[in-house]
Amino acid sequence: MMTSKSNLGILFLHALPLDGSMWAAQRHLLPNSSYAPTLYGFGQSAEEWAAEALSIVKGKRLIVVGCSVGGSCALEVAALAPDRVAALILIGTKARHRPDPEFREFALEEIAKGDRSGAWATFWEPLFSKKADPTVIDAARQAYVRLPKQDILRGVNVFHTRRSRDDTLAAFPGPVVFVSGAEDIAPGPEKTAAQALTAQDGMVEIIPDCGHYVPLEKPDQLSNIVRRVIYTLEVG
Repeated sequence: MMTSKSNLGILFLHALPLDGSMWAAQRHLLPNSSYAPTLYGFGQSAEEWAAEALSIVKGKRLIVVGCSVGGSCALEVAALAPDRVAALILIGTKARHRPDPEFREFALEEIAKGDRSGAWATFWEPLFSKKADPTVIDAARQAYVRLPKQDILRGVNVFHTRRSRDDTLAAFPGPVVFVSGAEDIAPGPEKTAAQALTAQDGMVEIIPDCGHYVPLEKPDQLSNIVRRVIYTLEVG
């Protein structure tokens, strides 16, 4: 547990097809100023998600941590409130987005059919490392199954209609830590490392034996990364 002395808060933004509970292993790092909302009810776009998430956070200085579409949302938060965001931690995130309307329609159609197991096996289970603990994968699947279908559809649409924010990344003056599992395929270690070079104060952390969902597969390693960022901001 770390105690903030500088009105520092952490905003955690989750990945598809999960919810705010995916950050359970990190919420203790700043227990009195940690926020992990579930985003689906916040609107129809990443911009709306970011604005609503930002509205619930009380800290004047924020570390924004996002995984996958949550990372895209984190960049939107930085665009909305550059004076409040002190650091970004982006996990399995691409700042530049190239729309793929055909894949978007395919994904929405598959989910709309109501076959939860089929959609999970097609879109999300392959993102885990081959060495991932089966109980971790099953817990993630159960979290997905508990969510209303409309939330998943909205989340997929937000993911596929998000805007590119490579301009925001390049302009952001604070620390940006890019995190990728070594076995992640979306976007993967090479693209993650390349993005870090475009940030003013970018760095990259590659987690061995890990896929896309670093907070679930390697929670201790991610917690250590977050601790280091907190320490840097507190003493810097």
